[in-house]
Amino acid sequence: MSPLQWRVKPVLPVTKLLGAVALVVLVVAFGRDDPVQVVVAVTGAAGLGLWAVRDLIRPVRLSADTGGVTLVVGFAARRHLAWSQIERIRVDRRSRRGIRSEFLEIDAGESLHLFSVHELGAEPEDVAQALTELRAGAPI
Repeated sequence: MSPLQWRVKPVLPVTKLLGAVALVVLVVAFGRDDPVQVVVAVTGAAGLGLWAVRDLIRPVRLSADTGGVTLVVGFAARRHLAWSQIERIRVDRRSRRGIRSEFLEIDAGESLHLFSVHELGAEPEDVAQALTELRAGAPI
């Protein structure tokens, strides 16, 4: 069986890069005379650019097979967790000020890994169900 994979939606790195370009265009158009605006805009553009590069370098945020899960940690490093290392897989739902958020939560004891719908390219509930089913069929 080939591993299951969940990846960043392709629109995200494009949007981040467009945001970086927009910041540079705005500072060139309106903030040339103010060095603080230039520094803030360039710093923001660099941050968005690096964030987009991460999405392009490691688009697959989570993959799973019968041996466990492999996930992206930090900027672009990968970490493999055997099923025996994973204590719990659940969906964390929160609602604040009318905004609802859902995250896939993989609890590995000493580390907690959270993935949004944007990082997975799928609903966290569907991914949690697929992981639970795969884990149930994994040899112990």
